[in-house]
Amino acid sequence: MKKMSNIYESAANTLGIFNSPCLTKVELRVACKSISERDALSKPDPCVILKMQSHGQWFEVDRTEVIRTCINPIFSKLFTVDFYFEEVQRLRFEVHDISSNHNGLKEADFLGGMECTLGQIVSQRKLSKSLLKHGNTAGKSSITVIAEELSGNDDYVELSFSARKLDDKDFFSKSDPFLEIFRMNDDATQQLVHRTEVVMNNLNPAWKSFKVSVNSLCSGDQDRRLKVQWECINPKYKAKKKNYKNSGIVILNQCKIHKMHSFLDYIMGGCQIQFTVAIDFTASNGDPRNSCSLHYIHPYQPNEYLKALVAVGEICQDYDSDKMFPAFGFGARIPPEYKVSHDFAINFNEDNPECAGIQGVVEAYQSCLPKLQLYGPTNIAPIIQKVAKSASEETNTKEASQYFILLILTDGVITDMADTREAIVHASHLPMSVIIVGVGNADFSDMQMLDGDDGILRSPKGEPVLRDIVQFVPFRNFKHASPAALAKSVLAEVPNQVVDYYNGKGIKPKCMSDYESSRTLAP
Repeated sequence: MKKMSNIYESAANTLGIFNSPCLTKVELRVACKSISERDALSKPDPCVILKMQSHGQWFEVDRTEVIRTCINPIFSKLFTVDFYFEEVQRLRFEVHDISSNHNGLKEADFLGGMECTLGQIVSQRKLSKSLLKHGNTAGKSSITVIAEELSGNDDYVELSFSARKLDDKDFFSKSDPFLEIFRMNDDATQQLVHRTEVVMNNLNPAWKSFKVSVNSLCSGDQDRRLKVQWECINPKYKAKKKNYKNSGIVILNQCKIHKMHSFLDYIMGGCQIQFTVAIDFTASNGDPRNSCSLHYIHPYQPNEYLKALVAVGEICQDYDSDKMFPAFGFGARIPPEYKVSHDFAINFNEDNPECAGIQGVVEAYQSCLPKLQLYGPTNIAPIIQKVAKSASEETNTKEASQYFILLILTDGVITDMADTREAIVHASHLPMSVIIVGVGNADFSDMQMLDGDDGILRSPKGEPVLRDIVQFVPFRNFKHASPAALAKSVLAEVPNQVVDYYNGKGIKPKCMSDYESSRTLAP
């Protein structure tokens, strides 16, 4: 049997899991000046679309709100992007004139674009460039992008405003008021933080409550000044009218600070990651005694199942104090009766399927292979349901005690897709994530539907997942990986999945103080 230390070293060298790059998130604020008008009778309704280049192709990342009839828009919507120092990240900002009755781009006129790298924006903090249209400058139009590094503070503020007795600015109807909040910067300039919706024909508007991050509102500094005009003073009216008091008042109805707990808050609060592995033992893997089999145990080189297991398991085990991992198999006939099972313990101890450490999982895997008859079909719903049962029992504690990660290693497209979709939708309500690694050279295109990145996964009955909990990757993409390793790829979404579940349920980290993390301030 190959020594574990050598298996770890081989897996690490193959996958490059120890060369993970440093990641920072950056917020980008966008404003434009002197945007070209469509014609003499109407001003444009601009919207900025952010695109990022990948493998020579441009892909849309996000877009701002549409600002109606404006040639000098200041957009309140922020772009949040990941910054990698060691990569050239090419960005393209496109300004489009969005038709007022259609928010799609088919009805839009392209007003100009600007290309740059994220490094250029970050190094200058404020980058202004001319907008180009078909290679030429689009009149005097320009775009300015301001970068700000995001701190680790994910708290947000919920605000609610109303106003009374505003001046009537329209001749044939009442005013259509909206509210803007500005942040006072260190250099005495003002930065737009939020713009409310427009309330039509109303001098006593009540705007919808909205949420804004503490970073955006005050850069995490709760003593930073904000500009919100309480008495609406019109200087022209004040100069002309002796008894002028104001043009209405703005009222802050609610200011509620919400504490957003981080992944580390939960881990440091005692939340354990319960790691479970499920291995495909269907006949399509090939006879384990044959060197061409995906389950062949090479004396010096671990197979793909072992590499994926070690790469992911070695990281997860650091967050589990007892280092005991349930390990299951599916798609094989098992002793003594050799009936097909889709959720059997690979140590053949159904009462206690746990293995001691990743080494114990590897040893149980290598030990069970000669005793199995590889068969089929490839059904994974039973193993998802088995882990979901444990996760469901955990919800009864109402605490952030255990979060379950199921790693499924399979060599082919699953045959119980409908049942699997149903199981995943159910599991999305539980403290649980599912990682699927495709081993071998099969066509895994149908498996992508389980990963919610390309759309919302739904059960056969049409029920959508509550959270995106599935990550699927084919191992072959990482056979010769360097820094972009399998472990980093499949585990990258887990921290957010953990946070989304517990924050969504209103469950605090176990060791937090009894101090109320959300408090309402009187205006």
